Amino acid sequence: MSGPEVAVVDTGRSNAASLMAALERAGARTRLTVDPAEVSDAAFAVLPGVGAFGAVADRLRAMGMDAALRGRVERGLPTLGACLGMQLFFETSEESPGARGIAAIPGAITAYGQNVRSPQFGWNRVSLPAATGSASGTAGNGNNAAFAYFANSFKLDAAPAGWTAAMAFYGAPFVAAVERGPILLCQFHPELSGAWGQSLIGRWLAVGSGRGGACLASGDSINGDSIGGMPAPRTASIIEPAGSAPAARPSAILPRIIPCLDVTGGRVVKGVRFQELRDSGDPAELAERYEAAGADEIVLLDISAGVDGRDTAVETVRSVRRRIGIPLCVGGGVRCLEDAERILRAGADKVSLNSMGYRNPELLSAIAREFGRQCCVAAVDATRRGGSGTPIVVLDAGRTETATPAVDWIRRAVDAGAGEILLTSRDRDGTRSGYDLELVRSASEAVPGTPVIASGGAATPEQILAGIRAGAGAALLAGALHDGSLTIATIKHYMRQNGVEVR
Repeated sequence: MSGPEVAVVDTGRSNAASLMAALERAGARTRLTVDPAEVSDAAFAVLPGVGAFGAVADRLRAMGMDAALRGRVERGLPTLGACLGMQLFFETSEESPGARGIAAIPGAITAYGQNVRSPQFGWNRVSLPAATGSASGTAGNGNNAAFAYFANSFKLDAAPAGWTAAMAFYGAPFVAAVERGPILLCQFHPELSGAWGQSLIGRWLAVGSGRGGACLASGDSINGDSIGGMPAPRTASIIEPAGSAPAARPSAILPRIIPCLDVTGGRVVKGVRFQELRDSGDPAELAERYEAAGADEIVLLDISAGVDGRDTAVETVRSVRRRIGIPLCVGGGVRCLEDAERILRAGADKVSLNSMGYRNPELLSAIAREFGRQCCVAAVDATRRGGSGTPIVVLDAGRTETATPAVDWIRRAVDAGAGEILLTSRDRDGTRSGYDLELVRSASEAVPGTPVIASGGAATPEQILAGIRAGAGAALLAGALHDGSLTIATIKHYMRQNGVEVR
């Protein structure tokens, strides 16, 4: 017998591909739909979330989808909302004054204060309801908490009456997720929150199936060992177990360790200073292996697409997305808004622009407007002429030098809409001599509200920690991981030993 069927609302601007992949890994069958009757009648329904509150709320209302989703909450039917998909179930949001949400639940969505970087990008600690310790073993760290991936500028401050809440802290406590029966609304992205997020989706399917009588895979049971290959709960709670939420533990966004997959011809390659490329394996296999090893995100760069004037290989993106449950950033070959949309629909969560973003900053702005700043990454390659002096921007996989100081372009890219900067030193790339720390520091200081990903030259835990201490929000590396001379576990162990909290 096949697994439960899930109707996924097609908002036109969403992370539907990532959610659908996670649901399918949990044993469900998915269908993308714009039909409110289908959503109203479905055994399970999901509202993904990318974009602006007002624009998406208007789109749902024009489709008649708002009434269908509101009715599901009123009837207590299994329903999942993620990120903006959570916020839309409430009444209003400071993101879009005057706009009205689905209004299935009383409450207002508010902006983060001035004391924190906004948007909140990355992994944060989620404090679960009290007395964690279920048979599924997914809460995970002995502190009644888990780690989840967030990408949001707005949040819910307090849970509505009658709902169980998980909390997080970013400048102040906020609601990370709420549940009532088989309805689960997450401010974070469960589909991008690794093994814990995947188990959360499995529990939602299990709880919803037990209440609603939807079809389960053969031999599966609400009180059995698994559903769709995932551990099944022995409690009716999804955010397990039930109880009052503890006080949130203050936590900064954690530094990320990001393997980079430079891809050409469907294979991962690695070279030195963008030259002498050698084969390093299949991108989907490597991505899956790195997630299992503790990677916080994957960056996939089609390094020849832009130079060759061709589209990014979306089949490669799809194959990677099917295998991983962490964020995926994809770059190369993005020449217009339609290219970005195609990559996002294939399963990317972020789109990275390098040379095209420099030559056409309006494209950065268009992507940020349509999909949100969290989807828009400006990749900046820099070099120091003669090995010294002010770093300047280089384009076309390092082949074209400009006269523009790298930090000047980084400021303009953020002003145009970039939500993150992927900063690579061409001089250090593949040399294993460590990041250009002066470049990382100056870039981080130039855009203090925007995460900078350090790239180019790291091959030891000491070098990676130095990059984080120089101001980077994430450390990207490739060659040392691909050849096995360094592991993610080794990096994270070293960072913990030196007082840096990592996932």
